[in-house]
Amino acid sequence: MSKPIVLVTSASGRIGRELLALLAGDGTFTVRACCFSEDKADMLRGLGADEIAKFDLNDTATWDAALDGVSAVYSASLDPMLEGHLAFAAELGKRRDTIRHVVRVSCMGADTNTASYDPAKHASRAGAGIPLMLQHYWWGEKALIDAGLPVSVLRNNFFMNHLLKTDSDSILDGGWFSNPLGSARNSFVATRDIAEAAFVLLTEGPEKHADKFYDITGPEPQTMDEIAADLGRAMDRDITYRPQNMEDFERDFGSTRAEFFEYLSNGFYCRCSPDFYNLTGHKPTAYYDYLTTAGASGETGLEELWQGNLWKKGEDAMKEAAGVKT
Repeated sequence: MSKPIVLVTSASGRIGRELLALLAGDGTFTVRACCFSEDKADMLRGLGADEIAKFDLNDTATWDAALDGVSAVYSASLDPMLEGHLAFAAELGKRRDTIRHVVRVSCMGADTNTASYDPAKHASRAGAGIPLMLQHYWWGEKALIDAGLPVSVLRNNFFMNHLLKTDSDSILDGGWFSNPLGSARNSFVATRDIAEAAFVLLTEGPEKHADKFYDITGPEPQTMDEIAADLGRAMDRDITYRPQNMEDFERDFGSTRAEFFEYLSNGFYCRCSPDFYNLTGHKPTAYYDYLTTAGASGETGLEELWQGNLWKKGEDAMKEAAGVKT
């Protein structure tokens, strides 16, 4: 009897690589890994992908072949690709007779269906509504729910691997990094933990996890000085944190990302959730351990820190996505 097929979108991303390795080692599914460009195919096969599918959220011509015979989907997309995801969710809805389960990566705070709040009132300061990026994450969830699909959602805290990527050059060359978070404590989450949680949801299936929403965080909230100390210990050199004001940060990355960082700086992501433990039976990965130990894909967090990054100083990666309407 043939195994069910799971489609892993964003398979070459940090979460996707970890999830792919976990699924390949388990054997429950035939694992079909999506890639945007052929130069990633060998790496994905090396991690255990049974099949490779060329896939582009902005190219509907790639969707049919990727979805052929699929019964489960791991759904993840870069923040600027919201519009493509909304369209893809509608396409998945047309196949809801065969797609039994969708696991979606989202963000803590995309709580519209599980909590009662008005986005205009849920403010990090007087007169400020919920950050647009969090509204986008909810729209990403809602599109799948409205399509009539059995959905499980991982609402994650801010990723450890995204925290310092924009400062990789200054860390290597000068031993310092900068952002506006200061003494605010945030329970940053390891992407390998998100992958492990997604693995549990997919392998245990929709019978147990359909229409469930899980907050995935790190094991403790940390300040930037504590993050610098952990990074310095991992690199065996002195690393310092330099506070940055929000105005300069907004000039670097744009208003959409800046309002999200203001949210972080005001304590909304300090909470540590038990959901990861309840899914896996063990604590989430601490930041130092993330940096110094290898995940399922064989890479440490420190090795991954120096790799490519969506967010670049002087560019507003969210400029087009900020205009998307639902």
